[in-house]
Amino acid sequence: MFLVTLLLLWLPIAAPIYFLSSDTNLVTILTMGLLFVGFLVLLRFWGKLVYQQTHLLKSYGLLVNRRNALELLKGLDIGLLLTLTLFFVEGKLGWLIWQSSDQLPRVVLEGLISALGVGFAEGLVFRGWLLDELERDYSPKISLWVSSWLYALLHFIKPLPEVIRTFPQFPALLLLGLTLVWAKRGTRGRLGLPIGLHAGLVWGYYIINVGQLVRYCDRVPPWITGIDGNPLAGLMGLIFLGAIAFAFWRRLPGQEDKATRQQGDAKMGS
Repeated sequence: MFLVTLLLLWLPIAAPIYFLSSDTNLVTILTMGLLFVGFLVLLRFWGKLVYQQTHLLKSYGLLVNRRNALELLKGLDIGLLLTLTLFFVEGKLGWLIWQSSDQLPRVVLEGLISALGVGFAEGLVFRGWLLDELERDYSPKISLWVSSWLYALLHFIKPLPEVIRTFPQFPALLLLGLTLVWAKRGTRGRLGLPIGLHAGLVWGYYIINVGQLVRYCDRVPPWITGIDGNPLAGLMGLIFLGAIAFAFWRRLPGQEDKATRQQGDAKMGS
C-alpha cells in the first residue's frame, strides 16, 4: 500500500520530466531525487496514520547523536579502506597499473558527497523502511534474507541483455545486503554503521573509477577482477566483501554468545 501510494504521487510529476528532457543523467537525478523526497514526506504520514508513531525515522535507527555519527565515520573508513586495499592487492599481483590524475582532489570530494547520498538513501529505504516493515510480520531471519534479495534484485532493473552481462554482480550485491543488515543489528539497530560502510565502498570505487587511477593489464579474465572494472562483479571483490561480511556476522550478539560457549566447551574438553 505504501509503495502504491508513493508511485501515485510520484508518477504525475516524474512523467513530464521523462518526456520533456533528452538528458538521461539529468532525468535520472531529478526523478530519483523527487522519488526520495516523496518517500520521506510520505513516511511522516505513514507513521502517524498506520502505526501511530510520530518519529518513525528514529525507530529505523536514524538517530542524530554522537555514537551514530562515530559509527558512520567508522563504516566510511572500513568501506574506503577495503576498496583501496582490493585495488592495491590487484596492483601487487600485476593485474593493473596505477595512474596519476590531476583531478584527484575534485574527484575525492565529489565522490564523498555522492557516496554519502547513496548510502543514506539506500540505507533508509532498505535497512530502514523495508526491513522494519518485514520485521513487523516475519522473523528476523526471513526479514534479513528477503530484504537482501530485494536489494540485490532491484539493481537489475535494466534491459535483459545488460542483466545477463552484469549478472555476476548479483552474489556480491546479495552479500552486501546481508552485511549491511548485520552491521545495523550489531549496533542495536542504528543506521550509522551500515550507511557509512556502504558509502565508503561507493566512495572508494568512485575515486578509482572516475579518477581513472588504474588501468587493467588483462592478465586475468574480468570475472576475477570485475566486469567493467566493478569489483562487485568479480571474484576478488566477492572474497574481500566476504571477509568483511564474516567479521560483522561474528559480531552479532547471538554469534558472540555462541562463540563464547564454544570456547568454554573446548576448555572443559581439554
